[in-house]
Amino acid sequence: MATLRQHLLGMTALVGTGLAFAAPAQADLTVISFGGAVQQAQIKAYYEPFTAATGIKIIPGEYNGEQAKIKAMVDTKNVTWDVVEVETAELLRGCEEGLYEPLDFAKIGDKKDFLASAVTECGIGTFVWATILAYNADKLTTPPTSWADFWDVKKFPGKRSLRKGAKFTLEIALLADGVKPAEVYKVLATKEGVDRAFAKLDQIKGDIQWWQAGAQPPQMLASGDVIMSSAYNGRIATAQKEGRNLQIVWNGSVYDADHWTIPKGTPNAAEAYKFIQFASLPKTQGAYSQQIAYGPVNLKAIDGLDAKIAANLPTAPKNLENALANNGQFWVEYGEELEQRFNAWAAK
Repeated sequence: MATLRQHLLGMTALVGTGLAFAAPAQADLTVISFGGAVQQAQIKAYYEPFTAATGIKIIPGEYNGEQAKIKAMVDTKNVTWDVVEVETAELLRGCEEGLYEPLDFAKIGDKKDFLASAVTECGIGTFVWATILAYNADKLTTPPTSWADFWDVKKFPGKRSLRKGAKFTLEIALLADGVKPAEVYKVLATKEGVDRAFAKLDQIKGDIQWWQAGAQPPQMLASGDVIMSSAYNGRIATAQKEGRNLQIVWNGSVYDADHWTIPKGTPNAAEAYKFIQFASLPKTQGAYSQQIAYGPVNLKAIDGLDAKIAANLPTAPKNLENALANNGQFWVEYGEELEQRFNAWAAK
């Protein structure tokens, strides 16, 4: 298999294809992502090769997805973030509010080369990830197989952890209560469905330790603070590579894509487009999936993945069985109300 360096040398030779970039760089580029293992994989697959190919230096930063700082930058016309990784609901809401530039896909690639859900007005998907059930196999002799098991504190005594927020936590509660994945958002769009989700959470509230950053679940599981947790699949896969005996339950996973966006008003839009185009190429997307177990959105990258790597990604057909696709539009419409109710409930 060719190395990433060989791929890059090949790309720099493609002067007439639009895949090579002119040097020297005109500006450094600040790229904001969710940090941790995600960012380390981005550095190796995207940032360092991009700088080598273009001369444009990447200044990496991280955040937890909060949109307030981006809104403040745009409102004051003092935008210092050039490219930002954003989850679907925040992308759709931010696009409506004018926080992100509508993208010119002629500067990125052919829309037909990407998963349909990865192409939106203000964002292009960068990888597919999943929130899964993870457990410490050193602590549990009987492995859990579903979110219903996560709720079974008699069969599986011990602390468990969930993301401190309404999004995905409410879906998980309904899945644990027997709602089929195809029905979750229909149920959650009703008052009775929301009440049902919170009533389910009430059952284990005293057994929950909340997490807020993606790096926390593998740490909490490895230390024995909790025996089970919702978690991002890539973070658990990284912990497995480090020798941790953490295991993934794909049944009932909730999957989504993260997207690259360009905050409205950045003075470095031209460089931002170059980076996003580079990070959307089949070979660089494939290189990212080799670094961390998240699926590519470029269809040509998916086709080119090693079978063993592909089997551990959220995009593997077996892992999609009984999985739930996140409905970003639902969270645009109901998110603020549900997050307020969740915060009030969690504070009690």
